[in-house]
Parts: sequence; structure tokens; C-alpha cells
Amino acid sequence: MNTMRFPLLRRLALAGLLLAALGGSGVLLAGDDDHERARQALTSGQVLPLAEVLARMQQEGFSGQVLKVEFEREHGRFIYEIRLLQADGRVAKLVVDAVDGRVLKVKRKDRDRH
Repeated sequence: MNTMRFPLLRRLALAGLLLAALGGSGVLLAGDDDHERARQALTSGQVLPLAEVLARMQQEGFSGQVLKVEFEREHGRFIYEIRLLQADGRVAKLVVDAVDGRVLKVKRKDRDRH
């Protein structure tokens, strides 16, 4: 396994723990209702914690600096939308199933595009 993955995984796990300790599920949300819905879904076990989702993404080869995370419900499904700054300078937007951590969609932006 690539030795560069371990520090990133440790940082992601630490960030998830820190966000959870600061009072919540560790997700950035649009409004109070969304925040409460996310907290309830996490508490009841309907969705995976963000730290676990990030660890699974790392195992699947999606690595980089997390720029933004959104928790949403689309078409009856809870999802995390995660933006990563990858080592090559490109930004990747991943849509991840919040229930099982599967990456559903990946969209990458070229670094030369504005």
C-alpha cells in the first residue's frame, strides 16, 4: 500500500472525530432543518458517519484534501457530496451513498479550466 495514504487517512479520521466532537455529525448543511435531519439519520444508524465514508473512499483510491462536504437527500436517498482537491491539482466532486459508503458518481474538473 502507498505510504502516503496513511497520513491522509489519519488526518481524515482526526478531522471526522474533531467535527463530531464539536457538536454534530461532521457535515456541512444548508439549514437548521437539514442539520437536525442529518443528526437524526446518523443517530438512528440510517447513515454512516462522515469519517467512515471518507475512510472507505480512501480504500477505493479516492484521496485528496477535502474541500467541502454537503449532506443531502436526493430521490429518497441520503447522500454526501464531497469535493476533493487531488494531488494532480484537479477538483473531484463525488456523490457518495450515505447508507453504505458507495461512490455513486465522480465528476472531475480540469485544473486548466476556469
